[in-house]
Amino acid sequence: MTSMQDKLKNLKNEIIKKLDLAETIESLEDLRVEYLGRKGKLTQAFKEVKNAAAKEKPIIGRLVNEIKAEVDKVYNESREVLGVRNKKQETRNKENEYDVTLPGKLQGNGSLHPLTQIRDELNDAFKSLGFEIYEGPEISDEKHVFDNLNFPPHHPARESMDTYWIKTQGTINNKQGKKENRFCLRPHLTGASVRYMKEHKPPFRFVYPGRVFRAEATDAGHERCFYQYEALIVNEDITLSGGKILIDTILERVFGKKVKTRMRQGFFSFVEPGFEIDMQCLNCGGKGCSICGDGWVEMMPGGPPHLNVMRAGGINPEQWQGFYINIGLDRLAMMKYGIDDIRLMHSGDLRFLKQF
Repeated sequence: MTSMQDKLKNLKNEIIKKLDLAETIESLEDLRVEYLGRKGKLTQAFKEVKNAAAKEKPIIGRLVNEIKAEVDKVYNESREVLGVRNKKQETRNKENEYDVTLPGKLQGNGSLHPLTQIRDELNDAFKSLGFEIYEGPEISDEKHVFDNLNFPPHHPARESMDTYWIKTQGTINNKQGKKENRFCLRPHLTGASVRYMKEHKPPFRFVYPGRVFRAEATDAGHERCFYQYEALIVNEDITLSGGKILIDTILERVFGKKVKTRMRQGFFSFVEPGFEIDMQCLNCGGKGCSICGDGWVEMMPGGPPHLNVMRAGGINPEQWQGFYINIGLDRLAMMKYGIDDIRLMHSGDLRFLKQF
């Protein structure tokens, strides 16, 4: 092989290697000019073919054509690849561009959940009557949830069919045969009343809103997790009629009008005497519907705290009297806003929530 052929092949390998390493269209164009331009290295080498021996010119001529074809092919392929890459990069850049002169996107305003709204309204109503707002733990022990509230040892509410017990917190009996204090998700708020009594001296009045848990089937009027709102007054002289006036006053504040209520005799371990307190259904006006059934909605139990509950709270029932109510916050919200299914309030469905 002659020195001319060697030179041409070396230049070919050199430019092809550089073309493969080029990262931009601009660097590719610089290589084309450097090797194939009017004064490029390959161009100048091609011009030297005329100085070759006569018998070598045909061979070198074919080699020049092969080199030009191969270099052009590699150049065009590299240019196509870099062109596609540049387009993708330009697209990404445009997607990431932020034009500060464009108007901002309209953001929708959030709103409070209906349960939060009605809780806040009740808080305001009770605070205006001199009540303190109190909070208790969602995980409570059996002593506060049942024992202190005068529940018999074998009351059905203590069973797992009604209460969510926390299994890791012990068993019913220890090695000595003594009952251990089990823990559960609170099935009602009433246990917080004894906690408050132990921490405060009467007279006092307080409310305690919160979430409770029941192991029961769900339907339009029942949920496994729902909200209650309890209130307790303890002083030296409070009557049942005074408790009824409190109920009517609070409901009037919430609904903005007088609401028909009734107190029916009922049994609850923690009050004596006990009452079922109903309000006339505002959804149907007392005619009967899927929410109420017969025109009345059971809103709360109530009555004077049982003597044993007072004693558990460290209060002398011979000196002090009280009146207690437990409002079903979900049902109150259903009445206020015309909601016919309690499950909607715990669904997280934005179509429902945006109405408020």
